[in-house]
Amino acid sequence: MKIHDFPLAPNPRKVRTYLGEKGLAMDFVLVNLLAGEHKSAAFLEKNPYGNVPVLEMDDGSFLSESLAIIEYLEERHPEPSMWGDTAEQRARARRTERIADLGVLGRVGRYVHAHKSPLPGVPQRPQVAELMLEELVRPLEILEAEIGDHPFLAGNRPTVGDCTLFAASTFAGFSQLDLFEGKPRLQRWCAAFSERPSTKVEFSLPS
Repeated sequence: MKIHDFPLAPNPRKVRTYLGEKGLAMDFVLVNLLAGEHKSAAFLEKNPYGNVPVLEMDDGSFLSESLAIIEYLEERHPEPSMWGDTAEQRARARRTERIADLGVLGRVGRYVHAHKSPLPGVPQRPQVAELMLEELVRPLEILEAEIGDHPFLAGNRPTVGDCTLFAASTFAGFSQLDLFEGKPRLQRWCAAFSERPSTKVEFSLPS
């Protein structure tokens, strides 16, 4: 199996962080978003939506959407679980991940591209950027309250939600957005999680 992605984009970063936490090795194929390769006919055959990441399976088929990829890999490699060991742990972890993904990462992505997209040809949309900042307030307040004194979002072990929120925080940096300003618990979490080996990405763009 191999993953087609662009490591600086948030959903690929989410999957790469998950793989690092899981201890899974994977081959990667760079899809250069800056050069528009995600819009090429060859890539659209792999994913008609034209987004990354895309998992290429051993039988030659393709699977897109970051959470679907993670769920598939969890089925293939259930230990150690990145959701939890009990029904209660898994439910809490999945809820936390949905808040981090739909509430935070999705809005961060829209904010960055509306404010000043790193992709060429994307127009600025100040009203959309302002709306995303307003809509980010509540989910971040919820996560700040729920993490409490725990080292990870859903408790005492890393789960998929940590990978998702970390990807959101790194992508926010492209627009100099301090995602956790005024959120000391999430600031503590981010500082600690950023030191984990799973968060380190090395790659180079074609010259």
